[in-house]
Amino acid sequence: MKLTKKALGALTGLALLGMTGLSQAAQKWTMTSTWPASIELVELDKKWVDLANKLVGDELKIEFYEGGALVPTGEVFSAVESGTIQAGADWPGYWAGRNPAFSPLGTHSSLFNAVDYANWIKEWGGAELYNEIYGKYGMVYLPYAITNNESGFHTNVPIRNLEEIKGKRLRLSGLEQGKVLEKIGGTQVSMAGQELYQSLERGVIEGAEFSTPNVDVSAGLHQVTKHWTTPGWHQSASVFGVMINKAAWDALSDSAKEKLKIAADATMMWSIAFTEKKATEGLRTFQKAGVEIHRMDDESLKTIQQVTNEVMIAMACSNPDAAKVYASQMEYLHDYKDWRETSMPFNLGRPIEGPDLDKIKACLK
Repeated sequence: MKLTKKALGALTGLALLGMTGLSQAAQKWTMTSTWPASIELVELDKKWVDLANKLVGDELKIEFYEGGALVPTGEVFSAVESGTIQAGADWPGYWAGRNPAFSPLGTHSSLFNAVDYANWIKEWGGAELYNEIYGKYGMVYLPYAITNNESGFHTNVPIRNLEEIKGKRLRLSGLEQGKVLEKIGGTQVSMAGQELYQSLERGVIEGAEFSTPNVDVSAGLHQVTKHWTTPGWHQSASVFGVMINKAAWDALSDSAKEKLKIAADATMMWSIAFTEKKATEGLRTFQKAGVEIHRMDDESLKTIQQVTNEVMIAMACSNPDAAKVYASQMEYLHDYKDWRETSMPFNLGRPIEGPDLDKIKACLK
């Protein structure tokens, strides 16, 4: 694990303090993020840290470092798992290479929207599954932020249908998303958000997605692309949260644990409204920059949904943990389906034709 000399010194000092047997009232956590200061998603992490510190009071102080200050983005998971730091903010999809179950815990292609994730997490068993999967790596997980669908692809040539996506090298994050892109003819290129500007400017990639419009603005994508393809089918919603080392969590009082959960719930509610407001502002920035906005045609979106369903079933059958998460999410959709459709168009919008639940359940056996 690569630590800066300054960060290593700080962490060593914190470890020595912990060894002296500090009381619960004086506990200190070091927390970092997968997001650097330049990427606006870090504001979600800062909000939770601020609320948590206010609520927990004298029992716990969380010292937050923006992404890259302590460890590289890809090493945040290992840093928390090993106990090098006590907490790390993340997007679960980054860890799908360790376990494909992390993919649906972080996002979907053409499935849940933000409120679907909130419903599933809080009332349909989702919170327990986050902790079951992260628990395999010695961590407790508090999901605390959700964004709605991402912008879509930013390019220098228009993409309005599946034919125009064929052969394109596109930056795309996510295991499920990459498999869908490849099946419809594109090529997935993985790279960090802070690398997108130069990669697009130099033609290393032909297009990129990153996040919601405001976050894409913070990455400078409105300055290096001329076209924007909507909707963001590749990530219909995204979840973010904090990984907490289990030993650090267990050292807290029950009262402190409850307050951290309350801070997560409050941040989640705030995050939906905050990111929608910021997305609106981001859209206007792209419009003012003269970026031409296109919408993928309905027939292409229908095909993408069909391909997505096939990919989800394949991913569920690749790993029992993934099967368990996908099955729970599909069970939520089936349980919620009648009320969603009865209350259309005033509830959560479109009816979702997700993958076959029975085929996913068969993978559980």
